Amino acid sequence: MIYRIRSPGGEKRDVPATPMQWRRLLAYLTAYKLRLFLSTIGLFFASALSLVFPAVIQRVIDSVFTDADIALLDTITLALLAVFILRSLASFVQNYNLNYVGEKLVVDIRCELYAHLQSLSIRYYNSKRVGELISRISSDVTVVRTVLTGNISAFLQQTLTLVGSVAIMFYLNWRLTLFIIVLMPIIVAVAFVLGSAIRRASTRVQDEIAGATVVAEEVLQNIREVKSFVRESYEIARYNAAIEVAFRAAVKLLTIRSVFGPIIAFFAFAGLALILWFGGREVLDGRLSAGELIAFLIYGLTVAANFAGVVSMYSQVQEALGATKRVFEILDTQPDVRDRPKAKQLAAVKGAICLRGVRFAYENDQAVLSDIDLQIAAGEIIALVGPSGAGKSTLFNLIPRFYDVDAGSISIDGHDIRDLTQSSLRAHIGIVPQETLLFGGSVRENILYGKLDASDAELIAAAKSANAHDFIIELPKGYDSIVGERGIKLSGGQRQRVAIARALLKNPSILLLDEATSSLDNESEQLVQEALARLMTNRTTLIIAHRLSTVRVAHRIAVLDKGRIIELGTHKDLMAQRGLYAKLYEMQFRETDLFVAE
Repeated sequence: MIYRIRSPGGEKRDVPATPMQWRRLLAYLTAYKLRLFLSTIGLFFASALSLVFPAVIQRVIDSVFTDADIALLDTITLALLAVFILRSLASFVQNYNLNYVGEKLVVDIRCELYAHLQSLSIRYYNSKRVGELISRISSDVTVVRTVLTGNISAFLQQTLTLVGSVAIMFYLNWRLTLFIIVLMPIIVAVAFVLGSAIRRASTRVQDEIAGATVVAEEVLQNIREVKSFVRESYEIARYNAAIEVAFRAAVKLLTIRSVFGPIIAFFAFAGLALILWFGGREVLDGRLSAGELIAFLIYGLTVAANFAGVVSMYSQVQEALGATKRVFEILDTQPDVRDRPKAKQLAAVKGAICLRGVRFAYENDQAVLSDIDLQIAAGEIIALVGPSGAGKSTLFNLIPRFYDVDAGSISIDGHDIRDLTQSSLRAHIGIVPQETLLFGGSVRENILYGKLDASDAELIAAAKSANAHDFIIELPKGYDSIVGERGIKLSGGQRQRVAIARALLKNPSILLLDEATSSLDNESEQLVQEALARLMTNRTTLIIAHRLSTVRVAHRIAVLDKGRIIELGTHKDLMAQRGLYAKLYEMQFRETDLFVAE
């Protein structure tokens, strides 16, 4: 097996697959030993019985036709029918069990791959495209199934038939068999050269199709932006260009495949012609009967067909290796954030948060946060204020351990969050993001995401507290109304209230709120603010503040600039300092609120 990878310099190179990688592929089959055993038995009998037909033809020519024995012809015909029935039954046992294993493998690998993707950290998704990952879960896994079941089964069947045919041919006439074997290395050499070319061309096709899929997925996800900027023609041209590149790569692959088949067929039929020539001389010399020559030709055809099948399977396996590599590449990726071996469960939480000397960088060791020291009391509301790029969102992401700090520590109620399990930590933290994203199901399903086993009474209570119940019951199907992909069927204010209801149902001790109401109309903003006030009650809350009303709710305000907390205090204290906060207030908060008031 050969893997084709891209080196750090950008050039592609071939990397042979190791026995470990072969064992890893075959390990997926170990859970289905019984069905594979049954399939193998069926394959063995089907292959063995398929070798009977040429021998029967020999007997008919040499005995029945020569002696004009009608009774023997009847007996041979009935026996042949019995053989075909048994072969069909054996083939059924083989195909059913093998295809069952194949379908189950697709399920197993996709579930494993999806579960592993769920375990990976946020950092991984920052560098990946959704369309590429979906392609790996769907099409690439199907290709892995082809390698593990279809290719292996075909290899075994063709090998058994090939070996059996050669053995019988040796029995019939060893000189003629040796004559054929001499021709095989030529076919092998041609198949190897063309197979390598097919592998390279197939990998290119897979890469280009994946690129076109990514383009389509991105555009369809952002279709509103495409239409708002009137970029339909541009995107059509971009996708067509990507597809055209994939098409050219496919034509190159098609050309090689088209050459591959006729060349192999030429050598196979040329071999048969030589068999006929050499075998005819053997018949004339009395070393071979006419029936044996006919049987030899049929076995020769069988050898040629199965040998071509093995060679073709080799090329198919080469095509599949790129997909197999991509699946393993995901499975081999380890999450950046992992639970420690003896991580503790975080039980009851008061909500005191302590950040000491926190430093963090996304990449290139360029710090986004530096020397962050902040003590937050249980139940306190802290507003984070600062210019764009100051590090406010990054600070949010560190508290639930979407990323781990590079230096310093973050603790909750005295527990370093790195000593806690991620699931128990996040179970006590509620997040309401600035851009509210909903799942494409019903309103009910979106709210219940906060607590999957909540009763209808709890669901409705949360919706009422979020000022969402009234608009929900006016929807065509109430709580069972479909919100559409990313909540597109709801307004911005409605989506935010559904998100708040979801957070209320979760009932977290710590709330991270990226408050964004500036884009809402006055009525929606008032409803959302009322819902947020209920949500923040008796909870430790960090808010990325966008509005003066939010700042006034906060007990203290932390002002960030260039990854550092440069000011900390109440609104009154910070205004008195006449520092960055006062400047931001004058430039941003006051103007925004005066605009809303008008």
